[in-house]
Amino acid sequence: MDYEQIEVEDRGLVRLITLSRPERLNAWTRRMSSEMVAAIDEGNESDGIGAFVFTGAGRGFCAGADIGDEFATGSSAGDLDRDRSSDRDWVGLVRRSKPMVAAVNGPAVGVGLTMILPMDYLVAGRSARLSARFVRMGLVPELASSHFLVQRCGWGAASDLALSGRMASAEEALDVGLVDRVVADDELVDAAIDHAESYARNPPTAVRMVKELLTANGSDGDLGAVQRRELAMLRDAMRSAEHREAIAAFMEKREPTFR
Repeated sequence: MDYEQIEVEDRGLVRLITLSRPERLNAWTRRMSSEMVAAIDEGNESDGIGAFVFTGAGRGFCAGADIGDEFATGSSAGDLDRDRSSDRDWVGLVRRSKPMVAAVNGPAVGVGLTMILPMDYLVAGRSARLSARFVRMGLVPELASSHFLVQRCGWGAASDLALSGRMASAEEALDVGLVDRVVADDELVDAAIDHAESYARNPPTAVRMVKELLTANGSDGDLGAVQRRELAMLRDAMRSAEHREAIAAFMEKREPTFR
């Protein structure tokens, strides 16, 4: 696919995907979404890629949906549902994918925030500002963000962010658990790539299994079902070539080779 609204760069085991509409603060469009999905699919199929990092070109990560692209063409609610959900399930793709780390620079507003909430680790630059501002547009949260906000921040902070639509600074986002780490702006992408590499070096099949378990078990109150999922995957993992290599490397006092 020819990329027009993102940039893709592979740095070792990590694929860096940069939203690239800086003149529009990387406002989300359907074209951008399709390009991101294509770059993710390609990375997931590549044995040489173990994780992804997402960031934005210029002064911001993503200022939300491009109003002209999203609404001015006369799109109906049904059109929006088909474009965002039926064609590809973004949340499902993120949770099934190789590990994803967001490197949030400047504003991450609306879909600019909700697209990254299901990712595995969120790093923010000190200039980052984040907002689930749907209510201020007469809308409601999307992309399962009413679930992930509560999981990340707890009930009170999630309610406050969603009901006020206000902007949170990087430090406040860290305090409430909306992001996982804050670094200097000029260290942001490198820090995110270093963190993603720590995931990418682990055995790929086991990494996928761990993500699947976290997705299914993270909010399941049936601890019997939780343990049954774990046991089923543990049995598969113990029969895997990755597990045999990890044991052999430990016994031989060397680093394991998983790729």
